Amino acid sequence: MPTADQVPTADEVLAALATVDEPTLGAPIATLGLVNDLVIDGGVVRIQVLEPIPGAASEQLGEAVRQAIRGVEGVASVEVKVSPMPEDRRQALATRLRGSAPAAAGGTPLIPFAQMDSDTKVLAIASGKGGVGKSSITANLAVALARQGHKVGVLDADIWGYSIPRMLGVQGQPVPFGNMVVPLHGHGCKVISIGFFVDSERPVIWRGPMLHRALQQFLADVYWGELDFLLCDLPPGTGDVAISLAQMLPNADMIVVTTPQQAAQRVALRAGQVTAQTGMRVAGVIENMAVFIAPDTGTEYRIFGEGGGELLAKELDTELLGSIPIDARLREGADEGVPLVIRDPDAPASKVLEDIARGLTTRKSSMIGRSLPLMG
Repeated sequence: MPTADQVPTADEVLAALATVDEPTLGAPIATLGLVNDLVIDGGVVRIQVLEPIPGAASEQLGEAVRQAIRGVEGVASVEVKVSPMPEDRRQALATRLRGSAPAAAGGTPLIPFAQMDSDTKVLAIASGKGGVGKSSITANLAVALARQGHKVGVLDADIWGYSIPRMLGVQGQPVPFGNMVVPLHGHGCKVISIGFFVDSERPVIWRGPMLHRALQQFLADVYWGELDFLLCDLPPGTGDVAISLAQMLPNADMIVVTTPQQAAQRVALRAGQVTAQTGMRVAGVIENMAVFIAPDTGTEYRIFGEGGGELLAKELDTELLGSIPIDARLREGADEGVPLVIRDPDAPASKVLEDIARGLTTRKSSMIGRSLPLMG
């Protein structure tokens, strides 16, 4: 039995709980007001925690609370009861999280990332054509940023060719919460995709207005919470989605993915220039499939040529963020839902991706960017 001076206090227990996030909403349970009852009897702590989305993560929430309290000096045992949040409190919480201004002037849904006071750095990952590894780079960069301690969201804006759910190993359907939707989680990232809402066996045949509305809902009607980075995986090319996203998030930065081949670089240049008139800025270029390193001899083979990444960066008046070598495991990890930066963090491609992520972090607070040059 603990002595009187060893008995934990309510303040000590609550301080320990400040580190516990509610799994689905991704915010501290104390901030969300989920601690409903706390009783300390000697070294025994009994606590009731409210669950805002019943059944979504009861066991995970209960275990996280239990582990946090066990670390408090003087605690001998912990009894945790997870109960559904009463509907009135649930609606009040949803309203508070949504904010007091759900719509901008004219009834247009308010997009938090487009506001001047937003602390989230939005990065649109674009490419001129398919097959350059844009989505796998998006997935790996997102996970690399999360592994470095950042709060990361991934918006799969490739409505027709969505692949982020598979690449991040995420399945299921987002849960409604009030008048919002809660994103799913994969490898420490919050994820939203049209793939969560449609039949995977049927193609998405949408035109401009429907695409625009889908993006608007993903940005305004999803509870993303506090994010350091939001990565948007754009479809290849210069179509409706890229234009709509640039209009909705004019303060976003774009990263353009290309291969070393100069023909691919010319196509990627058009993808970068499409946002020039919206004010979106370019944060850099990533060159994928830069070189193949023979595993037996270490000899380098530049299968897809060379110089495309550097040339593209020069023409967009930005920098080459990194050149990623060819690695079959990058594709294998995407197919298996385990990004290479997790599967083999020591792989050369993983190290380049981690370096790019670190570079984005150091520039986040001071990333001024450059306006993209208009096409002549």
